[in-house]
Amino acid sequence: MSAEHEMIDLGDHDPQSVSSGGTAPDRVMAKGKVNVRLVATFVAGLVLGGVAVSELRDAREERQRSTSISLVAFVASGGNEGGDSGGVYQMAGQLAVVNAGPAPVTASAATGQLPGIRVRGTGQSRLLRPGGTGWIDVEVRIDCSIPFGSEPLSMGFAVETADGRVREVSYPVAVIGSAWHREVERPCAHLADLVKRDG
Repeated sequence: MSAEHEMIDLGDHDPQSVSSGGTAPDRVMAKGKVNVRLVATFVAGLVLGGVAVSELRDAREERQRSTSISLVAFVASGGNEGGDSGGVYQMAGQLAVVNAGPAPVTASAATGQLPGIRVRGTGQSRLLRPGGTGWIDVEVRIDCSIPFGSEPLSMGFAVETADGRVREVSYPVAVIGSAWHREVERPCAHLADLVKRDG
C-alpha cells in the first residue's frame, strides 16, 4: 500500500463548522457570553458602588446639617427692677436668639460678663426652628460705677442639636445703644448721685 492512499477517518465533519480562523462558532459564542457577563457585572458594580457612595455622602451631609449650629443674638428688652446703694442696678431682660442654622436646636443657659455687666439665664430653654426666633429671659446686673465700654458682650448659650449633643456656642451682643443701656442710663445717673452724696 502506498503512502498516498492511506487515510485515517476521524468521523463526519461539516466543513461549515470551522471558521476561517479555525475556531468553532460555539466557542466564539461562549466567549462572547462570558465577556457580556463580565461587562454587565462590572457595570452593576459601578452602579451599586455609586449608589453606596452617594448614600454615604448624603448621610454625612445630613449628619453635618443636623449638628451644625449658627445663632445670632441681640438685646430684645430690659425691665425695671431697681438698684442698691452700692450703685448696682438689676433688671430682668430678654435676648432674642435667631437660629441661622439648617436644623432645629434647643438653646438655653445664656451667660455673659464684661467689666460692670453680668448676665445670667433664668434656666429656661427654647426650641428654635431654622430661621426661627426665640426669646430667652435673663437677669442683668449692671455696676453703674463702671462706664459702658464699646466692647460687645460675649453671650454663651448651651445648645442641644438633633443628635442629643449639647455644645457651648457664643455670640457677641452689642450693649451700647441697646434696651439695657437705655434702661439704666437715668437710674445709673441717679444712683451715682446717691453714692456721691453718701460718700
